[in-house]
Amino acid sequence: MKVHFNGASQTVTGSQYLLEVNGYQLLLECGLYQGHRKDYYQRNRTFGFNPGKLDAVLLSHAHIDHSGNLPNLVKHGLNAPIYTTRATAGLADVMLRDSGHIQEADVEFLNKKRAKRGEPPAEPLYTMADAERVSEFFKPVEYNQSIEPVPGVRVTFVDAGHILGSAAVVFDIDEHGRKFRFWFSGDIGRDRLPLMKDPVLPSAADYLMMECTYGDKPHEDPEVAYVELRDSLRRAIERRGKIIIPAFAVGRTQELVYSFNRMMSNGEVPAIPVFVDSPLAVETSKVFMKYADLFDAETQEFVRSGRHPALNFPQLTYIESVDQSKALNDRREPMIIISASGMAETGRILHHLRNNIENPKNMVLIVSWQAPHTLGRRLADRESMVRIFGEPYDRRAEVVTIGGLSAHAGQTMLLSYARATQSSLRDLYLVHGEEDAATIFMGLLTQQGFTNVHFPGWGQTLEI
Repeated sequence: MKVHFNGASQTVTGSQYLLEVNGYQLLLECGLYQGHRKDYYQRNRTFGFNPGKLDAVLLSHAHIDHSGNLPNLVKHGLNAPIYTTRATAGLADVMLRDSGHIQEADVEFLNKKRAKRGEPPAEPLYTMADAERVSEFFKPVEYNQSIEPVPGVRVTFVDAGHILGSAAVVFDIDEHGRKFRFWFSGDIGRDRLPLMKDPVLPSAADYLMMECTYGDKPHEDPEVAYVELRDSLRRAIERRGKIIIPAFAVGRTQELVYSFNRMMSNGEVPAIPVFVDSPLAVETSKVFMKYADLFDAETQEFVRSGRHPALNFPQLTYIESVDQSKALNDRREPMIIISASGMAETGRILHHLRNNIENPKNMVLIVSWQAPHTLGRRLADRESMVRIFGEPYDRRAEVVTIGGLSAHAGQTMLLSYARATQSSLRDLYLVHGEEDAATIFMGLLTQQGFTNVHFPGWGQTLEI
C-alpha cells in the first residue's frame, strides 16, 4: 500500500492522504488548506491525482481543515461515495454551505478592489451551489459498522471523541494475501470532555497514523476549566455585567451551552439569559440536538434525570434574525452572549464587543487559542485600546482567558493513544502537527521505547 501525504503533513491544515491499495485509490480526508493567498488557491485547486478516478473517500469529521475542499473535489469530477458517520454528514453539509457562502463573499469583496485596479475578476474557490452538491455523495455509516469500500479493504469508524460524529478510521487490509491493520486517528479528543464520549484507543494496529497537534504540552483537566468558567460568571453577574464570548460555532459553542445548562440547573450560578448569536452555530446546534443519542453517558444521565435537553433550557435563546441580535444591545441586565467568530475577526461578535467593551462591569471570555494579529489575541493580551471596524475603543471590560477547553488531545492523551497499540506496532506516522510540537513528541515517544517513528513531509509518498 502506498500513502501519499498531500496535506496536514508537518502542518495543521488541509488534511488529505491518498491511499493506493489493490489497484484502487482511496482518499482519506479532503480538508481546506489555509495559508497565504497564493498557496491557498494553488494547493486547494490542484489535486495530485484525478478526482474522477477515486474509488472512495473517507472522512473522519466535519471540521473545515478536514472536509472543506470536498466541494472542489466534486467540482473536479468526483464519481465515488464519501463514507463518514451520520452526524459528520449532517454537520459537514451545514459547514460546507457556510464555507461556500464565505468563498463567494470574499471574492466579491476582492473583485471590487481588482476592478478599481483594472484587473480581471477572480473566481471563488467554489460556490455555495458546489458545496450543496457534496451531500449527494455522502454514504453515512454507524460507529463500529464494518464496510468494504473496495475489495480487500474493510473500514470501520470508531469514536474519536473530538466533536460530534468524529471518528478514527480503521483499515483492515488484505493486499495480495498480506493482512495488516492501518489505523488513522483523525483528530483525537480528550477524556471527560463535555457532551463527547471518550476516544476509543487503537488496538492491534500494525501501522498508526496519528495527529500530534499538541504533542508539545499537556492540557489541564476539563473540570478545572469548568470551575474557572463558573467562578468567572459569578464575578461578572455580581456586578450586573454582560459576558461576551467569542466562540467557534462547531463544538466549542455547544460545550459552553451544556456547561451553562449544568451550572444553572445545579444552582451553581444565577439563572440569567444565554444567547447563541451566530447563524452557523444555530444551525450546527440543531444537528447536535438531532444526534443527541451520540452524547456521553454523563450527558445522557443529565437528560434522563428529568431536567431538560442538554442544548436547550429555559434561559437559552438561539438568535434567528439580525433584528433579534441588534435588540441585545438595548438590554442592560446580566446575560451571556456567545457569538462567532472564535477569534473575533468577523461576524456578529464584533458588534457585541463594540457595544460592550468600554463598560467595566462587562466581561469578555476568551475560551480558545487566539492566532497572532487577531482581535481575539489583542483582547487575550489585554491591550488597553483595540480597533473594531477600524475605530478605536478603550478596553475597560474585564478579560478572562479560560484554558483547558481544547477538543484536541494534549500530550498526555496522545502518548496514551500511541501506547495503547505499542506492542503490535511496526511504524508510527505523525501528521497534523507543526514541527516544534512533533519534535518534542517524537522525543517523548523514543523515551517510551517507540521505534520507527516518522514525520512525513507534504508531497511525500511512503510504501507500507
